[in-house]
Amino acid sequence: MQIKMNYGRQGLELTLPDDWDITVINKKPMPLIKDAQKAIAAALAAPVDSPPLSRLAKSGQKACILICDITRPVPNHLFLRFLIDELTKGGIKLADITILVATGLHRPNEGEELAELVGDSWVLENVRVENHFARDAEAHLEIGVTSRGTVVRLDHRFATADIRIATGLVEPHFMAGYSGGRKVITPGVAHADTITRLHTASYIEDPLSANCVITGNPLHQEQLEIVALLGGAFALNTVIDENRKLSFVNFGEIVASHAEAVEFVRPYAEVVAPHSFNTILTSAAGYPLDKTYYQTVKGMVAGMEILAPGGSMFVVSEISEGMGSPDYIKAQERLLALGTQGFLEDIRLKSHAAIDEWQTEMQLKPMRKGQICLYTKGLKRQEEKLTGVKVINDIDKFIGKIAANLDHDKRLAVIPEGPYVLPFIKSKSKSL
Repeated sequence: MQIKMNYGRQGLELTLPDDWDITVINKKPMPLIKDAQKAIAAALAAPVDSPPLSRLAKSGQKACILICDITRPVPNHLFLRFLIDELTKGGIKLADITILVATGLHRPNEGEELAELVGDSWVLENVRVENHFARDAEAHLEIGVTSRGTVVRLDHRFATADIRIATGLVEPHFMAGYSGGRKVITPGVAHADTITRLHTASYIEDPLSANCVITGNPLHQEQLEIVALLGGAFALNTVIDENRKLSFVNFGEIVASHAEAVEFVRPYAEVVAPHSFNTILTSAAGYPLDKTYYQTVKGMVAGMEILAPGGSMFVVSEISEGMGSPDYIKAQERLLALGTQGFLEDIRLKSHAAIDEWQTEMQLKPMRKGQICLYTKGLKRQEEKLTGVKVINDIDKFIGKIAANLDHDKRLAVIPEGPYVLPFIKSKSKSL
């Protein structure tokens, strides 16, 4: 059987033996929007629980549009010009519009990468496009404290804007249930202290802080409370299919419009598997998500839902930029020094997490369930040990390792899209 896994920009073609009992887990075919410009215009003309953007703009002087950073394949090139045009129709000047890259604690996107991210040269030439820097204390405004005691500081460019718009992609997220909407604000443009508070073990070890779970998810609840403290915002939400084609777009009040987008994508992203598997082959979703090992962890977490206890998960990821941040490398070094249980005990009672250690904590979840093997050519020898998993950089040896694992049970689950698809053994209640 020929299988194409999401891997880098081009994908990874694999030939798997015909005598393997292979179950390929994909989204069911999604409807595609034939005329994206027409659909975006319609979404802006008929918003969810909101007046049209051009009318909203008449009540303000400054606007801030958030866009996700380079790790998300959001089709910014399709809609940014539409948003800007609607704002200027309402009387807001181009000089008073800021597009802010919601980096969270990720690195900034600059130069050619920023041009790729925005995808529209006119926008770059006519509108201010800037990065959020979470560690710059002076760049943030304190807007209040949540009921759980989180001190909320947000980028002042967004917090003080008259018109606040978050844009993004709605897809499964391994902590917040689904990405997009309120998540683009927090952690997207939050101060480091706010981000690290919301990434402690008290949140992440909660069983409801999980892929596709909204009801009762403590991170989701905090994010909604932060939107309320802010005084509200708007969102343009998109959903794309496995080929990165636009399947859904809407605009409106941030909570209601995001909820509508989640309900659209659920039947496609959440897939019921026939049973658990002792062996799983999955990906880290390909470019841009598999640029680092840090992001690769998301594929491991999604796949573990159908991994039988003590089973083996095989992950392919290009990892073109190496491990990730220096902070993440320190967390992985602590994992190796302390072991899985020691690492968890070390972070369990913290009031604020160390930066990026939460990704190491998330990796512990699939590691506690089974064995993980990674195929990549993107890591240096000294980095391979830092992963905490078995790394193979020869594809034939990787396939051979899978074959050896299938000696007694030929059943193999293959998830080409990785974390963009969430398989379950049976339907779960994940209603809003």
